[in-house]
Amino acid sequence: MAVLEFDRMETPRLVLRRLRAEDLDALVAYRGDPEVARYQSWSDYDAERGRKLIEMMSTRQPGEPGWFQFAIALKDNDTLVGDCALRVDEQDPRVGEIGFTLSRHHQGQGLGTEAVRALLGYVFGALRLHRIIAVTDAKNTAAAAVLERLGMRREGHFIENVFFKGAWGDEFQYALLGREWTKP
Repeated sequence: MAVLEFDRMETPRLVLRRLRAEDLDALVAYRGDPEVARYQSWSDYDAERGRKLIEMMSTRQPGEPGWFQFAIALKDNDTLVGDCALRVDEQDPRVGEIGFTLSRHHQGQGLGTEAVRALLGYVFGALRLHRIIAVTDAKNTAAAAVLERLGMRREGHFIENVFFKGAWGDEFQYALLGREWTKP
């Protein structure tokens, strides 16, 4: 499958684009916020980690096997407020996984829903993937609400399946097929 050159996606309030070097301070600020990182795999996010992520993403395209991080920026001033990700499966590039993170100050405003809606549109439209999953901590009710609002179906509740930040945790798995995508 040929991989398309990614430029940007626009929504009424956001632009999903590549991460840039000038995003580093904002990226480190929200990823380093313990409240934002609470349900994420990282902790103690620093500038070196942020630089490596930005550098790695500069040579990748969404749709290639592996992870691609999209910057989520405000449309009116291009300020980085979060990121969302797509992982295309290495064994079967017709399936993938998505994830998203927003700065604490930009949560609860519908921006996560807006960004993930755009991402799903791109994944099922331009990339023509067959199936997407999303995995979230069962305690992350805000993320679960975004996924459900966008029509993703909860397919699994895994009990104490992951040892995470010093304790066993539950996860929900959501999924959506391309033929089910209706851009809710």
